[in-house]
Amino acid sequence: MTSAPRITVAPNGARLQKSDHPAVPISGDELARTARACLAAGADAIHLHVRDDNGRHSLDPDRYREAIGAVKRAAPDMAIQVTTEAAGRYEVADQLHLIATLKPAAASVAVREMARAPNLAARLYATAMDQNTQVQHILYDRSCVDQLQRWYADGTVCASQRDAILVLGQYAPPRAGDPAELPPLLQAATTADLRITVCAFGAGEQNCLIRAHQLGCALRIGFENNRVAPDGTIWSDNAQAVHALRTALVHQGKGCAA
Repeated sequence: MTSAPRITVAPNGARLQKSDHPAVPISGDELARTARACLAAGADAIHLHVRDDNGRHSLDPDRYREAIGAVKRAAPDMAIQVTTEAAGRYEVADQLHLIATLKPAAASVAVREMARAPNLAARLYATAMDQNTQVQHILYDRSCVDQLQRWYADGTVCASQRDAILVLGQYAPPRAGDPAELPPLLQAATTADLRITVCAFGAGEQNCLIRAHQLGCALRIGFENNRVAPDGTIWSDNAQAVHALRTALVHQGKGCAA
């Protein structure tokens, strides 16, 4: 019997606004309330994006400190991961600055984005290693897996940095994730000896994550990737999506606690 999965909630992403859904958390206080509700619903960790005063994606370390503090006060048992996503606004030097200045416990880092400046990428991975920041490599397709393999071979990425998230579907142009995408991508990732989390865009998110759990992966769910329930209705908030996934896994007979 497959054990209960680790579930991370990704509640806002880099681009969503209140106009997309009124429950998208933007401020530190909103992220804190979302974290508390999602922890109660069954999430183990939160993937944080912060925004500037105009609601735009930000890599400002001070804004991250504020949001992390708020989440820790509201949900002290929840693990926190920050994003280094460029979102068309930031360069690798900015991403390195965030890691080196903030010194987060955990951060997601897209291989595709790091490939823009391999020398700085090597510094980012080494800095994270030195300060015990857990790096999670974002892998969008087989080319990302292959790049990561080359970086292990040449020392750009530290050998022990083996956490990764596989992304099914894509944001733009919109393409919903499909469970059939997972086995070949997972097979490629397995050859790299990676610890795998899976997320998926679109209304097929839950089906993708159920399949990912069956294949032994950790899971990430939330408004960053999808706001639509399997029946076509809109989730009321991130906590509802988390709870529905836990419930679906129970109904699949996977031994998860609701």
